[in-house]
Amino acid sequence: MNPDKNAIAEINFTLPGQKAFYRGKVRDVYTLEDDRLVMVASDRISAFDHILPRPIPYKGQVLNQIASHFLQATRDICPNWLEATPDPNVAVGKACEPFKIEMVIRGYLTGHAWRTYKSGKRELCGVALPDGMKEHDKFPEPIITPATKAEEGHDEDISAAGILEQGLATAEQWEVLEKYTRALFQRGTEMAAQRGLILVDTKYEFGLYKGEITLIDEIHTPDSSRYFYLEGYEERQAKDEGQKQLSKEFVREWLMDHGFQGLDGQFMPEMPDDFVERVTDRYVELYERMTGTNFQRADTSSIKDRIEGNIRTFLKA
Repeated sequence: MNPDKNAIAEINFTLPGQKAFYRGKVRDVYTLEDDRLVMVASDRISAFDHILPRPIPYKGQVLNQIASHFLQATRDICPNWLEATPDPNVAVGKACEPFKIEMVIRGYLTGHAWRTYKSGKRELCGVALPDGMKEHDKFPEPIITPATKAEEGHDEDISAAGILEQGLATAEQWEVLEKYTRALFQRGTEMAAQRGLILVDTKYEFGLYKGEITLIDEIHTPDSSRYFYLEGYEERQAKDEGQKQLSKEFVREWLMDHGFQGLDGQFMPEMPDDFVERVTDRYVELYERMTGTNFQRADTSSIKDRIEGNIRTFLKA
């Protein structure tokens, strides 16, 4: 059986009042004439800034519903773009003018931060890194390591000073972006701990809506965040063992094991059926761990018809 038979690689709707369309790495985004966005979470999966050839069944539903869960849970911290979720894979909300930066925040020396540290550098995005740390150690306090948003290819690290110099945000806007980022990460950390998880690092994106800084896109999903299991973290660190992760990192590790890191000349390996199914299971597990509710797999027998029908019914109403 082909596990991605009813997964969504891409969609090509023409919606009422549509004035623009954009295909991101994961989401297909429709801009309407009333300045609302309709975001359809596909089942595409990306790693090392490349979209993998096979979609992951239910991944889009998981991402959309986790993002909605956390956007609803953080409205008291800052305004966000989301207004409705008319389908398990769809979010509708305000069209904002995005800042061309990602607000990456890290609580632990993991991933890109660890690779930078292991190379001997003790600064990342203008932030000093303490000596004497090992992989997966917790920082004394979370560090913000922004990246510029690339239209294509790799996002680039940038410092707060670089953001101001390039005019990507004003000093006043940066102050608000930093405040929101730290508060959101603190909330995400607390919510993860309640579910037996550690929020290791994540990214937030912001835009302007009628002049107000507004949280956009997704938050605290496995595509934008990395999680460790809380139980056993200290013991694994003490023994210099790897941490048990619940994130997309295992997909990156599988790709690296098969000779792919997104570098020129490297061949993208094809994921076998059993691995595709394992990726689905990981995404479902994270949903259930993060929300404390059972994941209800939506009917995917005619998934594109279902999504388009629910969008049209919502817009008509």
